[in-house]
Amino acid sequence: MKKVIITGTSRGIGYELVQLFADAGCQVLALSRNPVPVSSIQLDGCTIFPFDITDSKDIDKISNFVKENWKQVDVLINNSGTLINKPFKETTPAEFKEVYDVNVFGAAALTQAMLPFMKKDGHVVNISSMGGIQGSVKFPGLSAYSSSKGALITLTELLAEEYKETGPSFNVLALGAVQTQMLEEAFPGFKANTAAEEMAQYIMNFSLTGNKMYNGKVLQVSNSTP
Repeated sequence: MKKVIITGTSRGIGYELVQLFADAGCQVLALSRNPVPVSSIQLDGCTIFPFDITDSKDIDKISNFVKENWKQVDVLINNSGTLINKPFKETTPAEFKEVYDVNVFGAAALTQAMLPFMKKDGHVVNISSMGGIQGSVKFPGLSAYSSSKGALITLTELLAEEYKETGPSFNVLALGAVQTQMLEEAFPGFKANTAAEEMAQYIMNFSLTGNKMYNGKVLQVSNSTP
């Protein structure tokens, strides 16, 4: 029975991932600032915590839970993210930091805390964006978001190199447009070809098997621009 941690589970892809993993018989730890949506589903094998990835006390709480109850983590999916759509000249340093705190520093901190519980065959999957891919089409207003997702990609590559002898494996999925609330915030009125449920299914399959073929890789998962 795989033990899976997923962040950003209150909506969109993260919300769908929790249900898919639980239905597949995995033990799931669902983490989000707003635990109410997932709590209402009442899934077997799912533990839900209100969780702020930027709060070191919350990360310590997760470490203690894993140490006392699971002992091991097989898959960590850093899915949580925040987005500000604002012209660069109007984006404050505090807003830039807020985006990086969630999208980069928070993911790094949780990963660091979970590494002692992950074996060589473990898999850390970071969820990035096509906006973070060098040379991809860029969009105005997303300077903080897209640059943070680029940083997450580089972090993934570095960690894969650093832990290539001991594991776990690290890979990053750069997603294109998926029909979620975050997409609506970034591109109001845009309709994506991919539903959150479809992308969640892809991510689940990759997180369970992708580390057999990939380590330190960036996979572009997109069929549209954006």
